[in-house]
Amino acid sequence: MRKYIKQIKEAWVPCLFIALSACNWQTSEEMKSRSPLNDLESLYKSDLRECIVHLDSLMHLNSEKDNLHYFQKARASFKKLEPILAYVDKNNYKALNQPNLLKVEEEDFTNIKITDPFGYQVIEEMLHDERVSKEDLMKNIQLTRNRLILILRNTHLQLKNYHILWLLREEIVRLATMGITGFDSPVLENSLEESRIAYQRLNNILTLYKGNFSNGNLFQLWENEFAKTGQILKADFNSFDRYTFIKEHTHKQLRLLVETQEDWKIGFPFEKALKNDIISLFSTGTFNLDYFTGYDKESAYSEKKAMLGERLFSDKNLSLIKHMSCASCHKKDLAFTDGLKKFPKQKRNSPTLLYAALQKGFFYDNRAGSLEGQVSFVVKNENEFHSDLEELKTFVQKDGSYRKEFDQLYKRGVTDQNIRNAIASYVRSLINFNSKFDRNINEEENTLTEGEIKGFNLFMGKAKCATCHFPPVFNGTVPPDFAHTELESLGVPKDNSEKPGIDDDLGRFDLFGTEERKYFFKTPTVRNISKTTPYMHNGVYTTLEEVLDFYNKGGGIGLGIQLEHQTLPEVPLDLSEQEIQDIVSFMNTLYDIY
Repeated sequence: MRKYIKQIKEAWVPCLFIALSACNWQTSEEMKSRSPLNDLESLYKSDLRECIVHLDSLMHLNSEKDNLHYFQKARASFKKLEPILAYVDKNNYKALNQPNLLKVEEEDFTNIKITDPFGYQVIEEMLHDERVSKEDLMKNIQLTRNRLILILRNTHLQLKNYHILWLLREEIVRLATMGITGFDSPVLENSLEESRIAYQRLNNILTLYKGNFSNGNLFQLWENEFAKTGQILKADFNSFDRYTFIKEHTHKQLRLLVETQEDWKIGFPFEKALKNDIISLFSTGTFNLDYFTGYDKESAYSEKKAMLGERLFSDKNLSLIKHMSCASCHKKDLAFTDGLKKFPKQKRNSPTLLYAALQKGFFYDNRAGSLEGQVSFVVKNENEFHSDLEELKTFVQKDGSYRKEFDQLYKRGVTDQNIRNAIASYVRSLINFNSKFDRNINEEENTLTEGEIKGFNLFMGKAKCATCHFPPVFNGTVPPDFAHTELESLGVPKDNSEKPGIDDDLGRFDLFGTEERKYFFKTPTVRNISKTTPYMHNGVYTTLEEVLDFYNKGGGIGLGIQLEHQTLPEVPLDLSEQEIQDIVSFMNTLYDIY
């Protein structure tokens, strides 16, 4: 559908390349008297200059071939930058690498910001869209170039050794969960080559810090691993074996990082979303739960709090007329859903609570920012508990058994915040990572079928599922920072007919009335999806095959629905029936045992 845009008819002026390249990275002799951090900054600035040079070239070309050539060189330079830029300047990295979608920020009713995207993904799509004007393309290239110049002018790296290891870990995880999926190469699908370039830069960074190694063999193991990874990534996008790559390389690199921090005698000041000693993406040892609770000691997770929360979770006395509990809509044997399109008097389908703790937004419209906040909405909803937090506290205080446990577990005993925290703690305990898929990718067993592995590779590649359902949780919380949970507009229909209309639920729009947020809903996890039918926020589909057929056709637009801000690509995926079945087979392996 996309074609090359009308080309720019101006001559390239090479003098900028000469001027910027004059300040390139230091020679090997100059490096000897410098610290690793100084050399790292020089390397980083050199990459920034190279990015600027190639973007400037892109603004002065006159052939389709040259445009593509210099865009790819600009992207390659950006991928060299990625490990450092994404660590030291997250906001600018995200701005330069954002999808070609309107950016909407809704802090409150008085602070709603809507901005046009810019950056590399946007340029890539513009270059392949004949409807885009030369003026708009130039504006986007100029914005991207100016931002890079601003970053260059304000760069002064202040990194300790533990920052370097965090930087390495985040990039390794980013490449496994987003880089190899095609997330940031939406048209060219040049993700594997770009990931290879990023790995080369990781190798360069670690080489600068070679003097930190007391174990020379360990550094050599890194060198060997980077070399193997570079060779493996020279592959076709659609046929690349992402399952084996993560199992045999990503996880090996995480283990090498743990060995490196021991060799360097590194002490980390705290843990972020990912634990400092992770050796697998798919494990109960992967995530730091305190990151998702806000590091409040009173609210910190504990097994005893979770056990107390489980009692409250199933207690109908928490509702005003004693008619329902949390478990009424979230049944354990149905992966904590209810098996219904919509629970009576509810607006939307009941989502699973499994892995719900590993996200930053709650409910389909992201209206709650924490599990404790989610409980508040349920308590106050007239079609659910139809109560209030004071009534909730009064009931629990009157129960001697509850009161005793709260006094033992919380400094302030029974408060509405502590009640909600106990229930939230139970939900936070629902993270097992013991599915068939997890056990296999962690090399605990070897039972995945060829079709199941193909299904994972399709999910992570050709089918583009993982560009919204990010591993390892396969939900919309974006790795490797896990600081934001995405909303998407898919164009979900109101029924499963041949020519349906769009469902009348406006989703996120109902919170702030932002026109550009009509029909936006949170991306849920597909873990345990075999037990959570029916699917979508309105329960319109009863089988996974129906869901994949919807995506395969291009979402709502593919069904003939007019939708201005659909985030799902409207281009058909061209998945065969066998490929769809393989993806379903993979998703069925994500069932946990509780």
